[in-house]
Amino acid sequence: MEPADLAVLREQGFEEEAISCATQVVAYFNYINRVADALGVDLEEWMTPHPHGDRAHREDPA
Repeated sequence: MEPADLAVLREQGFEEEAISCATQVVAYFNYINRVADALGVDLEEWMTPHPHGDRAHREDPA
């Protein structure tokens, strides 16, 4: 993100608190996904893998 990106959000009516909350939520999901990937956490059975995701490098736990 750059200052211009924030300017666009402000022009669309987003207040500082909303921008901060959205930033924190996005950052948290980014963090937790990286941790899960690093630890080799598998998706739950009900979850659909991302079409470009590549988990083939992991050993099959079965």
